Amino acid sequence: NWSDRIFGSSKKEYPYSLNPVPASMNFASFRAKGGSRFEEYADGSSPYEISEYTISQSDEQARSRRVHVKAAMEFAWGGYTKYAFGADEVTPWSHRGKERWGNTGCTLVDSLDTLWLMDMKDEFWKARDWVRDHLQHDQAGLVSTFETTIRSLGGLLSAYDWSGDTAFLEKAKELGDRLLGAFPEGEDLPKAQVNLRNGSNKGSSWFHSELTAEVGTIQIENRYLSKMSKDSKYATKTEKVYELLNNVMPSNGLYPYGISERGGKIEFTNSKLTFGAMSDSFYEYMLKIWIQGGQTEPMYRDMYDKAIQGMHDILLQTSTPSGLSYIADSNSNRMDHKMDHLVCFMGGLLALGAYTDPQGLESNRAQRDLK
Repeated sequence: NWSDRIFGSSKKEYPYSLNPVPASMNFASFRAKGGSRFEEYADGSSPYEISEYTISQSDEQARSRRVHVKAAMEFAWGGYTKYAFGADEVTPWSHRGKERWGNTGCTLVDSLDTLWLMDMKDEFWKARDWVRDHLQHDQAGLVSTFETTIRSLGGLLSAYDWSGDTAFLEKAKELGDRLLGAFPEGEDLPKAQVNLRNGSNKGSSWFHSELTAEVGTIQIENRYLSKMSKDSKYATKTEKVYELLNNVMPSNGLYPYGISERGGKIEFTNSKLTFGAMSDSFYEYMLKIWIQGGQTEPMYRDMYDKAIQGMHDILLQTSTPSGLSYIADSNSNRMDHKMDHLVCFMGGLLALGAYTDPQGLESNRAQRDLK
């Protein structure tokens, strides 16, 4: 601010170590330092002067960690390759493959973009060969519409986006066609489960209706599939979900997580408000769909902004005695003072929303969310 520029900042220098992590560091003996650190950040403000030199040190430290992050991936991928290559999962104790996701190579497909990003190209192309020559979806049977979309369809599309290899796009189109079977004839909300073999669908096996997180977290993948395949049906079908939900938006912008469709209209089947399980990624996709579309589709940003305002007004709480902020739940207008671990994505989402805020990064709204 102006006083800092004239009189100098009264903040202290950043006190924590920013030394690079040695490449030879053995993390097998690493012990975390535990809590009660960084408590001075509790109110969301920085008490320290962050200079350009401090930023460069921080960047250098972050870059030095990459070798260790990659080593962890190489270790994990090596175990999967050795004991379960092509299987949905590897069981770490028994060293065997396990088919829990319809025999769709879930771990392999979901790892493709990470292999590319970490420059594990030999491993990536070997996995591509398996996708091209062995991946089948016509024998999968009943799978989760949501999980299969974000992991398998998303994995194939991200691999295609990085590599340009059409084998991934062909498999993605085939899977996308099968996933559209989740939408019952004449209805606009997808069912929780779809049979990839015969195209039938059914609701959740444990919940009485559909979940906002499940119906609202399939759009990014399907929109991208429409763009790459030049076939609008994937985007058109999944975008309709948001149009219906926007039509029944509560005044506070927060949606109960249970919903159903009757006669072409959306009804809420419970009254629990949460940014945790059953709702979480619905709010994430509001913002990211808007960004994906070049920030030209205001409905999605409007839904996001109203939801975040509702979060500040109703769910954002302060703990006692520590004074830490947390996002609680509300059930039938009664506060449940706990923060679901899945809500931890909100720090990143609020920052992304602030940096893309149409009102500008310096606006009160963006600065509120950054804090």
